[in-house]
Amino acid sequence: MGMRMRMMIQRLRISLDPIPDPIPDPQPVTQVTWHPKGDYWASVQRNPGGRQVLIHQSSRRRSQDPFRKNPGRIQCVRFHPLRPYFLVASQRSVRIYNLLRQELTKKLQSGCQWISSMAVHPAGDNVICGSYDSKLVWFDLDLSTRPYRTLRHHSRALRSVAFHGRYPLFASASDDGSVIVCHGMVYNDLLQNALLVPLKVLRGHVPTLGLAVLDVVFHPRQPWIFSAGADGTVRLYT
Repeated sequence: MGMRMRMMIQRLRISLDPIPDPIPDPQPVTQVTWHPKGDYWASVQRNPGGRQVLIHQSSRRRSQDPFRKNPGRIQCVRFHPLRPYFLVASQRSVRIYNLLRQELTKKLQSGCQWISSMAVHPAGDNVICGSYDSKLVWFDLDLSTRPYRTLRHHSRALRSVAFHGRYPLFASASDDGSVIVCHGMVYNDLLQNALLVPLKVLRGHVPTLGLAVLDVVFHPRQPWIFSAGADGTVRLYT
């Protein structure tokens, strides 16, 4: 590893030292996400220039600020489903940190103007991001730090993306009033790229004040999908 890379990791190194409780100067929380094992969870605050991300441990009732330096404006975060990785999406890129080694592992370049949302495939080797400039980008972490595919199925901003935990499905929600469900088959053969095929366009939410579908999530076992809209309704599609 070259001197330049070592210096870069040192500057971006994360710290898991606990911070005082209670947390001073609380800010509006924009996202909460759970670790797959359930004891840890992370929250994102709207606090540019200050503390934005906190990792919490429920069993010990403590919170930690993982960054020694401001990593930029954070849009969303996710825990890796299998490895001790923490994914942090800023406006145009996604940084992947190793929580055990406390260092930056990889930086993904999205090609988007402004990332809005992110999801990690249950197998852990693929990531999707939605953006406010109407794109969905799919990353194959074993292939490249740049998108494997860029999908432009929506006409307005994407607000949420999600993978199904059991079925080869992923979905995106947009201000154009639609939820698009796609088939996303990831193969065990590393020489075979993922197969991405649009399946269904779901509509039902009424656009309100320029916003439409704000969030989308799959049922953990059934091939069902829930969506939440700016019209104040939650819809279930089966």
